[in-house]
Amino acid sequence: MDALELINIGSKKLKIHKIRSNCLDSEILLSSVLGKKREEILINPTKLINDSTILKFKDLIKRRSLHEPVAYILKEKEFWSKKFMVNQNTLIPRPETELIIDKLIKIYKDKKIFILDIGTGSGCIIISLLSELKNSYGEGIDISKKATEIAKINVKNHNLTERVKLLKKSFLEIYNKKYDLVVSNPPYIERGKLKNLDDDIRNYEPLVALDGGNDGLDVIKKVIYKAKYILKIKGKLALEIGNGQYNIVSKILKKNNFRIENKIIDYKENIRCIISSFIG
Repeated sequence: MDALELINIGSKKLKIHKIRSNCLDSEILLSSVLGKKREEILINPTKLINDSTILKFKDLIKRRSLHEPVAYILKEKEFWSKKFMVNQNTLIPRPETELIIDKLIKIYKDKKIFILDIGTGSGCIIISLLSELKNSYGEGIDISKKATEIAKINVKNHNLTERVKLLKKSFLEIYNKKYDLVVSNPPYIERGKLKNLDDDIRNYEPLVALDGGNDGLDVIKKVIYKAKYILKIKGKLALEIGNGQYNIVSKILKKNNFRIENKIIDYKENIRCIISSFIG
């Protein structure tokens, strides 16, 4: 059996199970099993595949047919042109979050700042920021011990152990520190809407990182309130939010003495992030 036949078999099975990205996922999983880039396989699709490789591929296709995300199957996800280790204890990094990284790097280019990443998960945000902001340093915190362990592996893999400190703790437990930038991608989905999420998300990604309480704003409110006490005057808070939350979140920010400076629009024209300054 050649590569093209295998890709088609995998794609058809995934399509039956309503996997929208069936062809792409089949190609990615085969490239993983073969240890080759996807492009290499597509250039030479008639290359014969041995039986043991076919069995491994079919096993991965079976897992994906159950809606297990490709990132968890492969235990990695690309973000900001870097590979990050992920598993079911961490959210899978999203392309939309790269828009936040891009804006913050432009704001702080050539500056030396102290950053706090609240709910660091895989560490993708703090690692991506500090990989570009060479003079800066920071901390990433998460209430999940297992997520923090994954973040530590990623920090080490990206050679940032000297500039990133990772802690298993709640942001509510931070005292006597002042940061230039607090960044957070907090849980912001309304609890009643969790059941409407795709199977890939609902059945596999950590609900603690998705559940924003009854109105989706539980953690967002707490982050904003805490940020007042741990940001320097004119320090910035970069907050990822859910669709339709901008108006209410902007009011909460203004009430807590934050001035909104930037709105980041995602690929679907939704306001994905608010960057605000603490005016004291």
